[in-house]
Amino acid sequence: MVFYFYPRGHKPNTEDFMIYMGKDKYENEDLIAHGLPCDLWFHVDDMSSAHVYLRLPEGCDAKDIPQDALEDCAQLVKQNSIQGCKTNNVTIVYTPWSNLKKTAGMDVGQVGFHDPSLVYKVKVDRRNNEIINRLEKTRQERYPDLAAEKEQYMSQVRQARRAEERVTRASEKAAKEERKKQEDLKSYKHIMKDEFMVSNKDLHDKYKSVEELEEDFM
Repeated sequence: MVFYFYPRGHKPNTEDFMIYMGKDKYENEDLIAHGLPCDLWFHVDDMSSAHVYLRLPEGCDAKDIPQDALEDCAQLVKQNSIQGCKTNNVTIVYTPWSNLKKTAGMDVGQVGFHDPSLVYKVKVDRRNNEIINRLEKTRQERYPDLAAEKEQYMSQVRQARRAEERVTRASEKAAKEERKKQEDLKSYKHIMKDEFMVSNKDLHDKYKSVEELEEDFM
């Protein structure tokens, strides 16, 4: 089971800025395996806590998160930490899902990072009951097929990439044809085409016919 929440800034009827987290450490493993490139992962630093994810809209990254959504995620992570919920001045770490590193020998739910420079931190001084209560009112419990959702997302990404590649190829082809056209104009190649060419024999026959025609009228 996965819990879904909607932070401030969420657009109705969309998945933009949607928060989700697993029920326990075993579901956390599924979320680690089937996260999306547009997901951010949140956790209490140096403490046990839930794994909270924020799904970002297209074109948004970790540096573009609205402050309200960031604060909501941080408060939710703190609230879902046995030790963190009782502690003030808690540090929350967050990073793109793609930066999570899972290696053999790690405990269930444990992760590392590929690039520490992509790990960001935010401080939570104390629990904000207003934020927590509002988030709880938006909570939904679902049983998603995470693997299928990821495959659907990646399929859409591949289709979009192929469409962009087709547009790029068409644009490059048109530009190449235009360059060739301009080069031909500059080099006068257009006047050397076969349909514009006239042989000496054609000229002789043409003028001979004209002379004969003039003689008929004399």
